[in-house]
Amino acid sequence: MTEIPNVVLNTGASIPQLGLGTWPLNDAELADAVVSAAELGYRHVDTATKYGNEAGAGEGVRSSGVPREEWFVTTKLDGEFQGDDKALDGLQAALERMKFDYVDLLLIHWPVPQRGLFVSTWRTFEKLLADGRTRAIGVSNFTPAHLEVLLAETGIVPAVNQLQISPAIPRDTARAFDTAHGIVTESWSPLGGEGASLLGESVLATIGAKYGKSPAQVVLRWHVQNGLVAIPKSASPARMADNLAIFDFGLDVDDLELLDGLSGGPDAGVDSDRTGH
Repeated sequence: MTEIPNVVLNTGASIPQLGLGTWPLNDAELADAVVSAAELGYRHVDTATKYGNEAGAGEGVRSSGVPREEWFVTTKLDGEFQGDDKALDGLQAALERMKFDYVDLLLIHWPVPQRGLFVSTWRTFEKLLADGRTRAIGVSNFTPAHLEVLLAETGIVPAVNQLQISPAIPRDTARAFDTAHGIVTESWSPLGGEGASLLGESVLATIGAKYGKSPAQVVLRWHVQNGLVAIPKSASPARMADNLAIFDFGLDVDDLELLDGLSGGPDAGVDSDRTGH
């Protein structure tokens, strides 16, 4: 069983550097996936109310035989729960679906800045942190501009900012901002996402051949060496195992320079006003 390294959050807690992404699995698929992942050594699962699979995440954790306190479970609340105190009922409903007393990390799923509610939502998250229903709070898909507003108007620095990141979408500016403020950056769709051509890039095959690794393993190793937390999605135990086989090699400086050449620009990627993933 692979032991996954941890990254320390600004709360003092630790988050496993590789986790299980869960969108768009349904409850039954996810419950089975979590059990398979646990057998391989995973202890980190990322879900969201919008994914409609929180119950499956909870069922999988219970069925895994691994004590709840050994898991790191994240969920996210979307725009429906933005505004004064709406997140109180939102998280409570999520906990009831999962049959948990708490989550390890609660994220604002999207800033939706045109509504102007993410600051009041964050203040509600601070209440949820204080009453123990979440052990840490963070954000997802926030740009440095959104974070500057949050930091200026509220009292708690997010523990995590979850962004779409890959060698093709490195988000250098956002990552630098996060690092400067003690925020851990977490990568969703770390392998490029559905329909992406990233894994077909010849440079990944070339680097992979050097180490006896697949293009996906090279990309996940890039995340690890950049200090990122990555949550690739898979329902396949074989692929989950492949995704874990990234801690027995290291990319050298030349490899990293080649991977930098895949970038569409330091801030390429999705619009943070989206309400999707």
